[in-house]
Amino acid sequence: MTRLFLITFLFFALTSCKNSSRAEITETEKQKDSLTAEIKDICKNGVFNGFAVSIVNDKGTLYQKGFGFSDIKSQKKYTDSTIQNIASISKTFVGLALLKAQELGKLKLDDPINKYLPFKVVNPNFPTNVITIRHLATHTSSIVDNEFYLTKNYFLKENQDLNGMNLVFDETQAFNPKDSVVSMEMFLSNLLSEKGKWNIKEIYSKNEPGNIYEYSNIGTTLAALVIEKATGEKFDEFTTKHILKPLKMNASGWHFEDIDFAHYSKLYENPQKVLPFYSMVSYPDGNFITSINDLSLYLTELIKGYNGNGTILSKESFKEYFKPQLKAKNFIDRNVKNPFSESYNVGIFMGFGYTGYIGHTGGDPGVSSMMFFDPKNNIGRILIINTSFSDKIGNDTFYGIWNKLEKYQTKLTN
Repeated sequence: MTRLFLITFLFFALTSCKNSSRAEITETEKQKDSLTAEIKDICKNGVFNGFAVSIVNDKGTLYQKGFGFSDIKSQKKYTDSTIQNIASISKTFVGLALLKAQELGKLKLDDPINKYLPFKVVNPNFPTNVITIRHLATHTSSIVDNEFYLTKNYFLKENQDLNGMNLVFDETQAFNPKDSVVSMEMFLSNLLSEKGKWNIKEIYSKNEPGNIYEYSNIGTTLAALVIEKATGEKFDEFTTKHILKPLKMNASGWHFEDIDFAHYSKLYENPQKVLPFYSMVSYPDGNFITSINDLSLYLTELIKGYNGNGTILSKESFKEYFKPQLKAKNFIDRNVKNPFSESYNVGIFMGFGYTGYIGHTGGDPGVSSMMFFDPKNNIGRILIINTSFSDKIGNDTFYGIWNKLEKYQTKLTN
């Protein structure tokens, strides 16, 4: 009788657990369906042609989905496997690469950059001041973007139909033919060296190196060149070996030849106007190509790293990566309005919003992106869009989607 009772008890207990598990799965799927429906409802205005979103935590991806089209003309769907460049979120990879190079004994963050560079970089307003790697990583180097960054940086992919396309975007950013492209090293030398042909007064600010936060794409790319010279490896190869492969970000890369172009989304100046395919000489500051699936793996690793459980850097390196490096005195105009701006404080190329969110935003022709996590609950969100916008309805739609992710994130973790 005792054995029969035990068998009967175990049967009902296991059945009850299975039913409970099925109920939880069903409820989670209902929440995902509701989130999908609400996002689709927001986007009925048609201001974005295609985009992808995800919600992750330190355990993995809770929700990810593509919406709209990666190609309007052919009606090709934008999915969680669609890839595109993600603009300045790319800078966060430069920070990880710096710390990995430091772990390997190839450099130190407080080293002078001229220890590694093949050309001399000096702010002529402060000729005796040393610019360090940390200055680059915290946007306090006094190196700022000038007109040549926008007019010489973007170049066209070869073998594409340019018929009817505008090769100047937003009256400032020019798309240059591939045969006019110089190397990243030559590009930086032309901009920064004393006799560089694009070195005009605006390339160096009147603020002393190390003192004032001035967001710098050129400074980011210079940090990538420092990594190359310190390690003896190309930046793209170094990051692939130490970040992408360990995290199994197999759909991602820095150049068209690194990825499966069949999955690449077209980019749009507006919902009706397609842009040419382009890349960047200063690719480390904004040309990382990825899918929402791969980027979700990346954000999960960042959350784990913040909590001391990362796999691609040591606990000490992640601690430095996420350590707020600046103080109020380092800012002229500190952003205390948008919690999802990385310009309140900075780690090593990792941004902090004024309420504590950690991450980065991005914007380039046809690209808007945002990736942040909340260290209080270890939940992160990502949004990548293939259509430019600059008006209120675009802004409202972008943040409408972002806020829907926040509304559902805790429902998907309970």
